[in-house]
Amino acid sequence: MITPTAPLGAWRTSSYSGNQGQCVESALLAEGVGVQDSKDPSLGHITIDSASWSAMLGSIKTA
Repeated sequence: MITPTAPLGAWRTSSYSGNQGQCVESALLAEGVGVQDSKDPSLGHITIDSASWSAMLGSIKTA
């Protein structure tokens, strides 16, 4: 389950990125989680369903 920490549709970067503009951004969207390139958001985004996003994060955290 995803717990929103930002308003729906608000793009955010990881706190580990150091705000250098060289990472991906994510946003909680009505249809799942959006992921886009922070260097060129005009390219659009992909949407990942919430269950898959949670599973991916869980795998990363246990690695």
